[in-house]
Amino acid sequence: MSTFFKGRHFITTQDFSKEEIDLLLDLSKELKMKFVVDEPTPWLLYKTVFMIFFDESTRTRNSIEAGITQLGGHAHFLTPDKMQIAHGETAADTAKVLSRFGHAIAIRACKFAQGNNYIRTCAVNSCVPVLNLQDDVYHPMQALADLMTIRERFGENLRGLKVGISWAYAESHLKPLSVPQSQLLLFSKYGMEITLAYPEKFDLMPDIVEKARQNAAKSGAKISITHSMEEAFEKADVVIPKNWGGFFVSQNEKEILEETRKHTDWICDERKMKLAKPGVIYMHALPADRGNEVADSVIDGPSSVVYDEAENRLHTAKAVMALTMGGR
Repeated sequence: MSTFFKGRHFITTQDFSKEEIDLLLDLSKELKMKFVVDEPTPWLLYKTVFMIFFDESTRTRNSIEAGITQLGGHAHFLTPDKMQIAHGETAADTAKVLSRFGHAIAIRACKFAQGNNYIRTCAVNSCVPVLNLQDDVYHPMQALADLMTIRERFGENLRGLKVGISWAYAESHLKPLSVPQSQLLLFSKYGMEITLAYPEKFDLMPDIVEKARQNAAKSGAKISITHSMEEAFEKADVVIPKNWGGFFVSQNEKEILEETRKHTDWICDERKMKLAKPGVIYMHALPADRGNEVADSVIDGPSSVVYDEAENRLHTAKAVMALTMGGR
């Protein structure tokens, strides 16, 4: 196994070439098969990951914690209120100390305009890999699992595959932009035809869209942006309708929610699914806001691969840790 990943931070897939991502996905597939047949993979024996969660989590926390355990290591689950972060300890000091105690620091910090800065400050001050478990800009772990799921259904040559990434209605909380942004960045490395749909004012970060267009220029991918959810579904092979916050609508949460409520018709339902190709797959990072983002008949129907997608969070997380933390 190549060791050129060892010691590298995993903050965004933009820091990795397509060939490196392919290697990550190949290892994810191998780890998945070993998991299926219950073959032990003690590749990170006695190694430690410190997990700092500023935000709630189900799949991310458990994929990392279960993953490092299955690799022979151990995870420490940490929350700021139980650390000196609550008393003002800086990201630099936290990273300098924890990186001397173990072998990786994994962080989820999604607060808009703050999370990625915190993670990057930790990375600069850490002597071990810093793994991004989602921030306000990127969610590379989710995008990697999404790509693995797509490859399982459509093969490794994804050039020309039509993918609709769409905003969907929900107002449970202001969800980060990081999932659609990371999907756009990663998928554009693989020559896919991507339609990005959202209501006016619910834009993604302009610099992220520009980076994705640069990826597309190299790979032959196509990126189109529309304000019609239906256009994202038309003749699509893959649809990924998910809510994200309107952080460019206003700085006021109440005003953002008022704008969000104007678009309750942005729901993934049977009518929209019929616009896609017959073999279309429906994807969602979960948790989905049932009845708002998606109809039960879709998420529980034959096109849905959401639980395969969720399981792949485990296998891709293990691959990232095995390579960056110095596996076999």
